[in-house]
Amino acid sequence: MPTTNNMTVPQFRAAVELLCVRHKPLAAVVEKHGPPPFWRRPPGYAAMVQIILEQQVSLESAWAVYKRLEVKTGKVTPENVAELGAAGLHKLGFTRQKAEYCYDLGVALINGEFSFTSLQKLSDDDARKTLLKIRGIGRWTADIYLLNALRRPDTWPHGDLALAAAAQAVLGLKTRPDYDELDKLAEQWAPWRAVAARILWLDYLKERGRNI
Repeated sequence: MPTTNNMTVPQFRAAVELLCVRHKPLAAVVEKHGPPPFWRRPPGYAAMVQIILEQQVSLESAWAVYKRLEVKTGKVTPENVAELGAAGLHKLGFTRQKAEYCYDLGVALINGEFSFTSLQKLSDDDARKTLLKIRGIGRWTADIYLLNALRRPDTWPHGDLALAAAAQAVLGLKTRPDYDELDKLAEQWAPWRAVAARILWLDYLKERGRNI
């Protein structure tokens, strides 16, 4: 059984094998494309800035803006972003809202009003609830942070369009499931829903000729 702590590479590989044994549609994806990468990011402020940038835009456009921020600051830290200011972030390509979200979060971290390290020992539900209190962080953003930065094994990112499209194709559904329907479908992959998500993302990217 998975723990609430960071999933390890051996756990991930074992979970992929287990899901393939139990669920033929996921096995078909892995047979066609190979096992999914263990996509992950170092936990902390920089990861959250990346995820906020990815809200409702393509990964490519989000990454382009993030790289401009890296070049400008040298390193994405709360202090460097606070010095740049929300206006400076906007000049780099952040929307005004996302600039304010990332600036305000950086200031909160500097002032000790919030700490990413405090999330490490919390359950998925408690970590999610803590993140949702922060302006600019909704359910999808919190879930992606839990999945990719905290590497929680059973987190399912609610509201992910790519997963909905991939689930329709992989499961042979007549219509694309809405997000509540998708959450229900994902229950069959517990307690490794985060691993199933990576398998579906792999199919989504490969079928569209995208780099991984």
